[in-house]
Amino acid sequence: MGKLDGKVAIVTGSTSGMGRDTAYLFAKEGAKVVVTGRNEKRAKEVVDKIKAAGGEAMYVIADASEATYAQTIFDKTMEAYGTIDVLMNNAGMLSLAQFATITEKEFMDDIYINVTSALMLSQKVAPVMQAKGGGHIINVASIVGWEAHWGFVAYVTSKHAMVGLTKAMANELAPTIHVNGICPGGIKTAMLDSCGGEAVFQPLINATALKRLGEGTEIAKVALFLATDDSSFIDGQLIHVDGGVDI
Repeated sequence: MGKLDGKVAIVTGSTSGMGRDTAYLFAKEGAKVVVTGRNEKRAKEVVDKIKAAGGEAMYVIADASEATYAQTIFDKTMEAYGTIDVLMNNAGMLSLAQFATITEKEFMDDIYINVTSALMLSQKVAPVMQAKGGGHIINVASIVGWEAHWGFVAYVTSKHAMVGLTKAMANELAPTIHVNGICPGGIKTAMLDSCGGEAVFQPLINATALKRLGEGTEIAKVALFLATDDSSFIDGQLIHVDGGVDI
């Protein structure tokens, strides 16, 4: 008996990294998983792996920078499964531009992909959850949503906004829908590699109590907790999964 048996879960940005590991775990726990991303080859590989392990999944190709993103994911999910129980807003981007050089477009792209797209998809999903009497929305923020030490201006700003969005959504959607967030620290992902890899993050690693980077599976386990009634008295909270970087 899985913790998500009979549930339908959308995990955005799930063709790699934390989202992919979460999709695998949700499927292992019995969910019908909707995998989303921009790369069809990678999306198919995730779905095929889930199915090979006896799970159920489908993929939706959608770009979080496009206005059709939320509607496309919502329509295809409802067409295939007819309901939605869990939404994990994980899709995101990281601009490496610094304050003095970032352009308006670079800044707004980060805000739109990291925050606005999550808001738009949540707006589509929430009425379905409300009509059935419950649901869970999980927003992926970051430790830089609290402390700016390890981020760039647009990413830091967008993740601060994601923290605020999570709290505001929780306030408005309670008591029917639980809305919580995860603030990852340094996690081994393709996004981290795009910044130069583990060596670049040594100061962050040194600042953590556990003296290491995290794994995507460690984010997935927290997401599973927030997607089930195990977290029944938790709402509007941002759980730091960061190896103790802020203690």
